[in-house]
Amino acid sequence: MSGDALRPPQTQDPPGLQSRMEPRPDCGETSYRGHDRLAGKVALVTGGDSGIGRAVAIAYAREGADVLVSYLDEHEDAEDVGRYVEAAGRRVVLAPGDVSDPAHCRELVRRCVEELGALDVLVVNAAYQMTRESLQDVPDDEWDRTIGTNLSAMFHLCKAAEPHLRPGSSVIGSSSVNSDSPNPTLAPYAATKAAIANLCASLAQLWGERGIRVNSVAPGPVWTPLIPSTMPAEKVAEFGANTPLGRAGEPVELAPVYVLLASDEASYVSGARVAVTGGRPVL
Repeated sequence: MSGDALRPPQTQDPPGLQSRMEPRPDCGETSYRGHDRLAGKVALVTGGDSGIGRAVAIAYAREGADVLVSYLDEHEDAEDVGRYVEAAGRRVVLAPGDVSDPAHCRELVRRCVEELGALDVLVVNAAYQMTRESLQDVPDDEWDRTIGTNLSAMFHLCKAAEPHLRPGSSVIGSSSVNSDSPNPTLAPYAATKAAIANLCASLAQLWGERGIRVNSVAPGPVWTPLIPSTMPAEKVAEFGANTPLGRAGEPVELAPVYVLLASDEASYVSGARVAVTGGRPVL
């Protein structure tokens, strides 16, 4: 897939809307073709309204899975995803709310099991970040929000999901290239992404005897609403240009990895951190 390294300078208020981005991210709406690799499975995807989560939700549906789409309050984007899931012939539950709230994490799992009948695949993808040039510029509540949204949510979701997971179930955490090579202006975010990779590795060992697989994906720069809503406009314009491939990734380019890790084809893949970075090494 080709793509332009440079995009128009732009900003949004967080968490950002996919529908207001220029150009719109490619989440596979017209390109992703499924092959029943997740037939009969039920997936819960956080941050499923836009970006990587949107691409994953669409791909999962076209691979045969019913999907609960968790999102904050971007109703228009989420409803659009819901239409794609239903067009693939699958059931969808749209679940707004803040994943930094432990009670909401438990409610997401409850709704998934009660309304869709199971929970086979948990994708913990929702994230928050903000660019800060100095540690002194990071407000205390911003640190708490970043930890709560990115890391604590994974703990609470996994804890709530555990009783419902079965042999063959898959949990996937969205880590980042920042887990290995942290951007100093994204220090709180980078710290959470390293912790997510570590937590996934722990859970893979803890749950392995039950046949539950846990992995993380480490994306590099990917064109999602998180970028124009959390970075200065001039950085948005050149976002991803410094990768070996010379551009940011599109969300659809991440979807096949999430599909593989959720599928029975990856039956011996657990405890891994899969890099999708445009050439930046993750050790």
